[in-house]
Amino acid sequence: MSHAAYDASAATDLDDPATDPFDVAREAAATLARRTGVERHDVALVLGSGWGGAADLLGEKVAEIPATELPGFSAPVVVGHGGTLTSVRIEGTDRHALVLGARTHFYEGRGVRRVAHGVRVAAAAGASTVVLTNGCGGLEPEWAPGTPVLISDHINLTGASPLEGATFVDLTDLYSSRLRALAREVDPSLAEGVYVQFRGPHYETPAEVQMARRIGGHLVGMSTALEAIAARHAGLEILGISLVTNAAAGISAEPLSHEEVLEAGRAAGPRISRLLADIVRSL
Repeated sequence: MSHAAYDASAATDLDDPATDPFDVAREAAATLARRTGVERHDVALVLGSGWGGAADLLGEKVAEIPATELPGFSAPVVVGHGGTLTSVRIEGTDRHALVLGARTHFYEGRGVRRVAHGVRVAAAAGASTVVLTNGCGGLEPEWAPGTPVLISDHINLTGASPLEGATFVDLTDLYSSRLRALAREVDPSLAEGVYVQFRGPHYETPAEVQMARRIGGHLVGMSTALEAIAARHAGLEILGISLVTNAAAGISAEPLSHEEVLEAGRAAGPRISRLLADIVRSL
């Protein structure tokens, strides 16, 4: 079935300060339901570097929609990130997963509303759980590239929040201990650590990495924390999983590069994609 391209001018403008971002999320969710024929998605996944193959292992693909054809979404600018939203019927169940392959990073300069939009749409589409994944730098020498690590908490060093006005949200157990326990039932070897989100897009300096270590961090990257805050506010239960794609600056003598991140993701992709699919089916 062919569909006309989404007319962004016909929707409420997400970037207008007078606009309620939740109205745009509900509009996107309604469009998603019409386009996919799926009234409710039960779980959502945001797939970062290295994690994209999980969508193909979850079950039957019902529909795939370019993100730019839905209200509020932007085309991705990062090599290695897709630009679609995919509806998948989870194998062996009557549940549906919404795979968000259109992550907007804070460093793109499009505003924090764009960063939070995907998880808000997931909540509006009926999801009760979101799985946030990323590729990141590791601060623990024993975590070789290709190691998946559960996120137990985060430190937000972006200087921003997706919440607006007098909106006070408790972030205790933000990354659900219940969901982490379920993940460890699938793979008892999974380690966990504190994720530190920097603003980016430059990589952290060795001194910044040491600062992150001293304040309790184990993983560093440029995504996830702002999305997690927005997801908690929207009522979602959150599971966070990082893929260590490289040793953070100063942990190893090797220089950092985005190509290294992509290569580590490709090498680990089949294994971590199967792990993630197995975890999602257990949720």
